[in-house]
Amino acid sequence: MIGVIDTWPMWASLAVVVIATAIYLRDRIAMEVTSIGIIVALVGIFSLPGAHDLNGRPINPSDLLVGFSNPALVAIMALLVVGQGIFQTGAIEGPTQYLKRSFSKRPTYTLLLTFATAFAISAFMNNTPVVVIFLPIIVSMAANRDMAASKLMMPLSFITVFAGMTTLIGSSTNLLAAGSYERLTSQTMGFFTQTPIGLVLAATGVIYLILGSRFLLPAREGSSNDEDLISRRHFLIRFTIHKDHFLFEKSPIAGYFSELPDMSVRSIQRGKETLFPPYDDIQLSVGDILTVATTRKALSKLIDERREILKDIWKQAIGGFRNPDAIPEELKFVEAMIAPGSRLGGRTVEMASRDNPVNLVTVGIQRRYHMATNFVKDVRLIPSDTLLFCGTAEALRELRKNRDVVTLEGSQTEIYSPDSTRVLTARLITFAMIALFASGMVNIVFATLTAAVAMVMTKCLNIRQAIRALDIRIFLVISAALAMSVALERTGAAEMIAENVVNFFSQYGQLALVSALFLTVAALTNILSNAAAAVLFAPVAISAAQQYGAVDPLPFILAVVFGANCCFATPIAYQTNMLVMGPGRYKFSDFLKFGGPLVLLMWGVFTVVSYWYFDLG
Repeated sequence: MIGVIDTWPMWASLAVVVIATAIYLRDRIAMEVTSIGIIVALVGIFSLPGAHDLNGRPINPSDLLVGFSNPALVAIMALLVVGQGIFQTGAIEGPTQYLKRSFSKRPTYTLLLTFATAFAISAFMNNTPVVVIFLPIIVSMAANRDMAASKLMMPLSFITVFAGMTTLIGSSTNLLAAGSYERLTSQTMGFFTQTPIGLVLAATGVIYLILGSRFLLPAREGSSNDEDLISRRHFLIRFTIHKDHFLFEKSPIAGYFSELPDMSVRSIQRGKETLFPPYDDIQLSVGDILTVATTRKALSKLIDERREILKDIWKQAIGGFRNPDAIPEELKFVEAMIAPGSRLGGRTVEMASRDNPVNLVTVGIQRRYHMATNFVKDVRLIPSDTLLFCGTAEALRELRKNRDVVTLEGSQTEIYSPDSTRVLTARLITFAMIALFASGMVNIVFATLTAAVAMVMTKCLNIRQAIRALDIRIFLVISAALAMSVALERTGAAEMIAENVVNFFSQYGQLALVSALFLTVAALTNILSNAAAAVLFAPVAISAAQQYGAVDPLPFILAVVFGANCCFATPIAYQTNMLVMGPGRYKFSDFLKFGGPLVLLMWGVFTVVSYWYFDLG
């Protein structure tokens, strides 16, 4: 009884971890609120009289709040800014467009190629920048095929973790455990010591991703707010064919133009003649004017694949000629409805468009009950007509002041015309960051912070965009996880769990002990950080090998290495899980449903492989 009273801080810390995990899993309270509550609870516990660590020393608030200045957390925040710079400049447009075009023709092959490339890179460098680079590519590929991004985001994170298991430098966890192994046994782990078992585990994980993602991952398209962003309204737009136009000399197949996916050609104006569907034996020529019905989403997708269309839209904008060589760098689509009593009522689209602000053009029109098929510019506006505009953010702000139209909130979609100079700059900054860190010349914090600052200084993104890239949820959740880690380590809770596992399973043989070590570390790495789990259990594993009388302690240390890398069951287990949580729109419980069985599968495979590889029978 006295022992329990003396160790009450340890039990209180364990209670906070259990309660926090339960709240995270129920997912009824915002993760940010839960994270702040965890920190407040731990600071409150160790502010009470008699609250101390295992050695009788007080645990100060600064010890628990160290997560806010943790190097890993700082690096993650900096990487988010770097990723935003890559996105804003369109620095990955080339590879993305290639993958998207390939994905539309050979989706399975392209997905395998993308994930294989991410795997190969992650085997020799930190996983986080790899996920940052590939994340927008995977998102674009999913959007291109109307797939739910939630089916691909978690596999992207996990595939980099699998790769990290295969080499000594694949993960910082491996290096930490190898350092303890060398210090305690005077033996060293080679670069490829863990590779044979790591490749088996990685292959197992890949098979699980292929099969399990179909059934265990949610097909989450987005929230109701996001559904509003994807307008289903069809707008009439026009294309004027010129010699360099992508439709020049194209002919329809079965009445449809394959170059205009998800679009329908309502009419073709050829001189004074108007052609209506079905279109048979026709070849588009210079001067033809196509009236096309399309959604904003389909138009954005077409522009994304064929950047040259943006020049045509800007040049042939309704209401007058615009210089196609002076397209603003960042453009947005927005919808605006003609207001009741608007002065624009009765005016043609062309006449109304002449009053547009600078850097704003009218792209098309939508009419709720009747879609006219004559010249778009000659359609006379009536209240409830919706116009599709393309322009800069500043022009759209000015449009909102216009009382003749009602800007539809949530209808805004960004499109870009990448600046080649900024694209090159962003790529150089990113490659320099990766090269410096991978070479070991600098640590990841210096490399990422320098890259983030460079993105802003070179105007790859502005301060406002950089601030928006900082995800407060990631910041608070990781800080709370590190606070729990400190509490469990300092109070002896983690060590107690480890020792009990060793004492219980050592009686069942060496294989049982190695297997139990793996499972215990795998369970705790999803609550603590994987680095903390590796540092804590490496000495325990070596001690267990010595107590058992094992000739070779390598199986024990590898159980720690691979167990600590099984960070699949919670988003707080590893930083790449947090990075994909937003784009995948995952809940905390999604990781447990999909990653939990994966942890158990890895445990079973490791146990079988260890029995055979190390002859632990």
